[in-house]
Amino acid sequence: MDKKYSFAEFEKIIAALRAENGCPWDREQTHESLRPCMMEEAAELVSSIRIYQKTGNCENMREELGDVLLQVVMHSTIAEEEGLFTMEDVITEVSQKMIRRHPHVFGTGTADTADKVLQTWEEIKKTEKEGKSWISSPLQEIPKELPALTRAVKVRKKTDKLYEPQPDAREAAESLTKSADKLKMLLQEKTVDEKTLKEMIGSLLVDLCDISRQFKLSPEQILTDEVEDFIERYEKR
Repeated sequence: MDKKYSFAEFEKIIAALRAENGCPWDREQTHESLRPCMMEEAAELVSSIRIYQKTGNCENMREELGDVLLQVVMHSTIAEEEGLFTMEDVITEVSQKMIRRHPHVFGTGTADTADKVLQTWEEIKKTEKEGKSWISSPLQEIPKELPALTRAVKVRKKTDKLYEPQPDAREAAESLTKSADKLKMLLQEKTVDEKTLKEMIGSLLVDLCDISRQFKLSPEQILTDEVEDFIERYEKR
């Protein structure tokens, strides 16, 4: 198939799949049923970026971007059927957000560094979130659906900013050493208490997240890369 499709044509394809005489599977889908699909497609897209960085081949990334786009259009199509919003509404809202949060590009603001851009972004975001009924607290706003290590970094970062200073890298390293020593002693016992073991492992993971946070590193990505390297050591490709 050599035909090139536009975004509008793609929307019509999804609408046809959802129509009365469309695909039975697509017609059955809901926002809820598609949740795992979005999570899987997002993970596969991240994987495709790693593949591209490693091989220089962008074919898989192009495909996975399409799969993520499919999820976005599916949700928007379902929402339109429900009378909630349209794809145009989604595009308009994100466009407005980009303009609002980049006053140094679309307004009179200034931002000479990436750090300044992020600072402005967070200040504007905070103002936008005020009074939103679905936000019960600043920390609860951080999605539970995030990978645990990623969520831990975000929670510690926001706690550091809004409530009280969290350990810096040096303090976290000292805590890490103490926790590791306690864990070593625990494992020498004949019977290891599972609850205590979980608490110690949790403390170690949080300390590692604090160290990663200080250096603006992603512990999730670090662990993913380490596991991938481990696999390759045993299964040469």
